[in-house]
Amino acid sequence: MVHSTRSNEKITISNAILKGLASDGGLFIFDEFKNIDINNLYNKDYCEISFEILRQYLDDFTDEEIKWAINEAYNKDNFINDIVSIKEFDKYAYLELFNGPTASFKDMALTILPKLMYLSKKKNYILDNTHIFVATSGDTGSATLSGFKNTDGIDVTVLYPDNKISDLQEQQMLYYSDNFSHAYALKGNFDDCQRIVKTISLNNPKISSANSINIGRLIPQIIYYFYGYVTLVNNKRINKNDLIDVCVPTGNFGNILAAYIAKQMGCPINKLICATNENNVLYDFINTGIYDRNRKFVKTYAPSMDIIVSSNIERLLYYFYKDTNKIKELFEEFNKNGIIKIDKDLFKDFKSFYATNDEILSEISNEYNDKNYLIDPHTAVALNAYKKSHSTNYTLIASTASCYKFENALIDAKVPFNMNNAIETINKVRKSNNIKTVVAEDNVWEIVKCLK
Repeated sequence: MVHSTRSNEKITISNAILKGLASDGGLFIFDEFKNIDINNLYNKDYCEISFEILRQYLDDFTDEEIKWAINEAYNKDNFINDIVSIKEFDKYAYLELFNGPTASFKDMALTILPKLMYLSKKKNYILDNTHIFVATSGDTGSATLSGFKNTDGIDVTVLYPDNKISDLQEQQMLYYSDNFSHAYALKGNFDDCQRIVKTISLNNPKISSANSINIGRLIPQIIYYFYGYVTLVNNKRINKNDLIDVCVPTGNFGNILAAYIAKQMGCPINKLICATNENNVLYDFINTGIYDRNRKFVKTYAPSMDIIVSSNIERLLYYFYKDTNKIKELFEEFNKNGIIKIDKDLFKDFKSFYATNDEILSEISNEYNDKNYLIDPHTAVALNAYKKSHSTNYTLIASTASCYKFENALIDAKVPFNMNNAIETINKVRKSNNIKTVVAEDNVWEIVKCLK
């Protein structure tokens, strides 16, 4: 059972997956962190570890249902090679989370979420069509369109900020659009997209979400931090029970929140390094205790992190206080004035650093020249944060997207690359010539009328 961050009314996890957003505007969350004995995971593969994690929280799903969802998601059709791969260096390793259909870490959850939603509809006797409404700063949109493609009874509408994502990210969304699911370019930024999606979702019970506000997106992301740790031990890079640091580039805070939950569950993680770009609201929050959305929006080389309002901060604050009235009060004030103030000491498990656009290019260039390894701009943000942290622990860096999705950054970093080396799913998208549809906010409401 789960409940909203803003009230204690409990609902089943399957109902929460279907609703996406709680009726009071809060996010669904579980109170208890389940304990995992990591010693029982060393002899297991990714799917087996997935089962051990998911069964802890999907408490109204049977073991057979969970195994079916895992096998339908994490298979050779979606992940041609490794599900998750790791590139190891002396003091840090990249957790490569971009081996899925759309070459970003969003595939890790958005290949299994459609299966969980299908099971949830069946479990709750819902026969009506379900519409997924998604805001994206780049990668969530294509992963959602790809993941839900050909899922009976479910179609998708995506909003993304016009001219504020990479060309390849946009091409992917247009490639996966069809008569039932479509991506629209909004005149605005990601925060505008996210605000519209939340508002419309609250007022239409037939609409759900595949953004990280959906708890069905969050839970599968816990898995790969356990898998990463186990792999480092199995490869003798670290010893059993050694503490590691984890460095995550993040905008909406869901990916690093999953790492925080893994730590609470028993994964031997010391510090969580929150890496941000020049939209550094999370950096300020973690270092000062003040979250202030009243700031200039900056377009960067890492567009998936060009976010000022980070939804999953609400879940973290709930875990800090375990008080739904406190969270409701904080976010009523935030909605009014755009500011949250808390004791910065609550972030004792976190460090945070941000990278400028110039630093992003420098990290891409240096990593290629020093190690002959190409990284995307979001991973470059994380590498920069890792260096600034002066970590003394072996560090796992979440590498969240293929570098080939950000050709402009590679060109400006002056590193040699060949787009033909990109995975097949990227190269077939590049040949697509679908035309984008640009909409203003008023047009979105007209689109939504068709969903009722």
